[in-house]
Amino acid sequence: MEYTILIMLLPVLMFLFLGLAGHKLKPTVAGICGTISLGIVAVLSYATAWNYFTAPRVNGVFAAVTPYNIEWLRFTEHLHIDLGILLDPISVMMLVVVSTVSLMVHIYSMGYMKGEKGFQRYYAFLSLFTFSMLGLVVATNIFQMYLFWELVGVSSYLLIGFYYSKPSAVAASKKAFIVTRFADLGFLIGILVLSFFSQTFSFTDLMNGTATSLLQNAAGQTFLGGSVIAWGLGLMFIGGAGKSAMFPLHIWLPDAMEGPTPVSALIHAATMVVAGVYLVARMFPLYIGYAPEVLTGIAYVGAFTALFAATIACVQTDIKRVLAFSTISQIGFMIVALGVCTGMDAHEGLGYMASMFHLFTHAMFKALLFLGAGSIIHAVHSNDMSHMGGLRKYMPITHITFLIACLAIAGIPPFSGFFSKDEILAACFHFSPVIGWVMCFIAGLTAFYMFRLYYNIFWGKEAKHEHTPHEAPLVMTFPLMFLAAVTLVAGLIPFGHFVSSNGELYDIHLDTAVASASVCIAVIAIAIATLFYSRAEQPIPDKLGKTFRGLHTAASHRFYIDEVYMFVTHKIIFRCVSTPIAWFDRHVVDGFMNFLAWSTQEASFSIRGFQSGRIQQYAYVFLVGALFIIVALLLFI
Repeated sequence: MEYTILIMLLPVLMFLFLGLAGHKLKPTVAGICGTISLGIVAVLSYATAWNYFTAPRVNGVFAAVTPYNIEWLRFTEHLHIDLGILLDPISVMMLVVVSTVSLMVHIYSMGYMKGEKGFQRYYAFLSLFTFSMLGLVVATNIFQMYLFWELVGVSSYLLIGFYYSKPSAVAASKKAFIVTRFADLGFLIGILVLSFFSQTFSFTDLMNGTATSLLQNAAGQTFLGGSVIAWGLGLMFIGGAGKSAMFPLHIWLPDAMEGPTPVSALIHAATMVVAGVYLVARMFPLYIGYAPEVLTGIAYVGAFTALFAATIACVQTDIKRVLAFSTISQIGFMIVALGVCTGMDAHEGLGYMASMFHLFTHAMFKALLFLGAGSIIHAVHSNDMSHMGGLRKYMPITHITFLIACLAIAGIPPFSGFFSKDEILAACFHFSPVIGWVMCFIAGLTAFYMFRLYYNIFWGKEAKHEHTPHEAPLVMTFPLMFLAAVTLVAGLIPFGHFVSSNGELYDIHLDTAVASASVCIAVIAIAIATLFYSRAEQPIPDKLGKTFRGLHTAASHRFYIDEVYMFVTHKIIFRCVSTPIAWFDRHVVDGFMNFLAWSTQEASFSIRGFQSGRIQQYAYVFLVGALFIIVALLLFI
């Protein structure tokens, strides 16, 4: 599979080309170049998946393949950083996800971003992001993953802040960059801890038993009651929690909606935010083998995050922010699925397979939801649901495709989200009935807020518009139809035959009791949303909002987590820590250096007479000095 190097080279070369020469091209030409490049990458990714999954199994499993791997930096005899491509079930699956969603976003952006200033720059940044994400998922070692992990952060910063003349976009890009950098510090420390004890960065060595004896020795060493391996893996998850917007590091994601809507579909719904899930999945054997208690903690973090975000999504009025909190909640589902594997036979790996399956299906229908939201915003020139209503008769394609995505995320059969979410719920019930029912309740909230969004956009009272809304052009509706078609059939893929925790076949089977309960809960939630929001008049939600005014207000303000961050940063860190340090720096450090400069200058002025240039004076000083030395010697001898 030597051709896989082209999957990496084409996006980075397109980034350089558009970044350096894009201003000399017409916008349409730049967009076509970027889209053709991603089309080739997508075809190569599909070919890679086909060749990999149709190849003969080795001992009953899909063997990892490393078509490229070169040494880049060597630190010790054993510890070195390589750059290469690792193909295994989850990396090949992610190649398909990233390339597919990125291609649809490239095509969609040809219409959505038409006429925007910086069109060429936008496509250059898209190529850079795609390159970064592809490099992350095919990394052969943990340090290569970290390098591309940081490059993904830079790419998202550039894309979120694409409208750099808009203060809110600039603030959002800085917020995303800073929050994820703090989280990535934990990731880096975790990498250093793990590599120090394992003496390797290589995923292959870490997973196939080469470093087992070293890791077992490290597992016996404790720090503050936990093994150093558990500390390392826990710190690594902090980096994943930042990228995947887990509580309390979620605050950057809703504000990241300030970027162009196609960017939201690409980065903040389908690819970048699942990097944390992918990290835990990649390191899954280590979590299971050496830190199951950390994995359990990860499950509880994911469950709380899913509930927290779903509650907030129920009261948001900006359609992109509803989808943003929905993303946070759905990522929580994936994290929970990985975490609950400790409560059952780890070799069976139901939660692992369910998490990867939901990652795949969610990428498609959430990208569809964001691109559909972009078409709606493109038609009504507003993100607020109060400016929408009754759009189904003006935008039939967007309406149907958006409805398909809503049904999928709500877990209604036979749409793809039903199958992947059912596997997650089944894994949760195996782990703990309490967690299982909590996740079922969150799934019900998901169905409620998504159909609240659907009815407020396409039904209800029709808003007044300066211009009659109309359907988006074909270049924008084609990606919607394509992703809708994938959403319709993706649930039928025998996913467990391709991706599982140990590479063995895993037949997806519906748990009748769990599936029946989840579907009933979803149908009830949809019925409530229909009762509340399908009509032009909405008296019931208004009454409930007044009855539960405190909860409604708190949820509308995201439970004031952002205000807490602002208080801690501005009132405590800036005022109580940074301000005194700045005063000390300006007055003490700078004052001392200024004193040194002043004293040196004064001393030089005082002795400058000794450098008069007159030989007689020099001879006189020399003689006086010599006499002084002779007298001193005579006195002390």
